[in-house]
Amino acid sequence: MTGALRIATYNVEWFNTLFDDAGQLHNNDEWSGRWNVTRALQTAALGQVFQAMDADGIMIIEAPDTSRRRSSVTALETFGAHFNLRARKAVTGFTNDTQQEITFLYDPDVITAMHDPIGDLDMASPAPRFDAELRIDLDTDAALDVVRWSKPPLELSLTVGQKAFRVIGVHAKSKAPHGAKNDADAVRISIQNRRKQLAQCIWLRQRVNQHLEKGEDLIVLGDFNDGPGLDEFEQLFGRSGVEIVLGEHSAARLYDPHATMVLGRKIGAAPTTARFKHRNGTYLNALLDYLMVSPGIRDMQPKWQIWHPFDHVACYENIALREALLTASDHFPVTLDITV
Repeated sequence: MTGALRIATYNVEWFNTLFDDAGQLHNNDEWSGRWNVTRALQTAALGQVFQAMDADGIMIIEAPDTSRRRSSVTALETFGAHFNLRARKAVTGFTNDTQQEITFLYDPDVITAMHDPIGDLDMASPAPRFDAELRIDLDTDAALDVVRWSKPPLELSLTVGQKAFRVIGVHAKSKAPHGAKNDADAVRISIQNRRKQLAQCIWLRQRVNQHLEKGEDLIVLGDFNDGPGLDEFEQLFGRSGVEIVLGEHSAARLYDPHATMVLGRKIGAAPTTARFKHRNGTYLNALLDYLMVSPGIRDMQPKWQIWHPFDHVACYENIALREALLTASDHFPVTLDITV
């Protein structure tokens, strides 16, 4: 097979609230989890965005919940059928208790995808299985800390025709100081959360190394809640989690053009993938979502696009799509087009 393949990552805010326990769309005028947006409005906006992307596979971050009563796969396959998407089959991995799964929605006529986690349950391993625990010294006190993923990455074995890929969907820990009682507490929690986020990225990089050493074509994509120069705590630790996963000075580096644009840049324009309303009435933009590829995929004529409603000309000039992107989520999709 020779042809174009489009892979996307998309963090959909409060996707879970759009479905009932049977995985059917509410699609009514009750409020969604998004501020001042009804379930019907968010559902319609998401349908328009997914149809416009027309991706062969979408790694959905904050996908609908899987639990004793709910199924992320059922909900997303219902969503795909409702909007007549080519991407109409879903696969998920290790579940979590946050009501935010990582689930891959894809076109089964183009892609074959299987949850295929590697690693073992040995905490002493440099890269245990992602539903296990990692022991690492987070604060250089010579004592090992236990690190867990609240949302274990989704590891996929993916084939397109005769071509095989490894794909890892990621939702790294937020560094926001939720629950802080005062400014000092906020600093303490922020530093603690950054340590955990960096530890997760070190763990993930160990897995990346395993794939690159085998010469496998690898895509790592999702929301890292981090990026070069994103906050003042980066200087305290000397690097961002994104730089760790990319490979820093390693000869076997992953590549993301948007990360490359901001590495080492202190001022100037920078790409962004998320837009949050601040309590003071302004909007904050951040680069949080990445689509990293191994060296072999860079030979497949890759093209990246952030579907930002204001920064990408085609998204801005299509008024209906622009409004849909703003209504659908506080993050915007990132797509990768390659020739397979």
